[in-house]
Amino acid sequence: MDLSKYTIGFALTGSFCTFSKVLPEIKKLVETGAKVLPIMSEASFSTDTRFGKAEDFISQIKDITGSEIITAIKTAEPIGPKNLLDALIIAPCTGNTVSKVANAITDTCVTMSAKANLRNENPLIIAISTNDGLGACAKNWATLINTKNVFFVPFGQDDPCGKPTSLVADMTLILPTLELALEKKQIQPVIIER
Repeated sequence: MDLSKYTIGFALTGSFCTFSKVLPEIKKLVETGAKVLPIMSEASFSTDTRFGKAEDFISQIKDITGSEIITAIKTAEPIGPKNLLDALIIAPCTGNTVSKVANAITDTCVTMSAKANLRNENPLIIAISTNDGLGACAKNWATLINTKNVFFVPFGQDDPCGKPTSLVADMTLILPTLELALEKKQIQPVIIER
């Protein structure tokens, strides 16, 4: 699909273990011709972990997209009134962020971006990555899966025996999910075996 006429927001939240799987997907999106506006939650923008240093991820994202990263509520807020995005992808999307979006809590730049994008009835694509997806977070993604203009990247249990409540999206399906979401369709199946 030619996405050259689209501006797509790509937000990352603090599921640091999946960053290495998400960065190639941002690159694929850029290669479609889409303009990609990167967004990072305050935690993902400032936290070094065993999976890498924040400054390294920031540098890679800027290099891939050629854009500055939105990292504050104040700079995310104009997404709504100016209708800056045709769609917003949150990948990885933590259980915390899923829960906030489901309950209309707008206290981070990512949740502000989601709220601002949905106000314009533009697609919100969620690539879940959470250790409590089949625990406390289950009711929240279940709410969102039934919410207009919210679409999920197919997901499943990543380690049913070791982490029985953990859910992770197949990040390689971000682009096909986006393409269908732009047509207001949910990719199927949503729940997959991982």
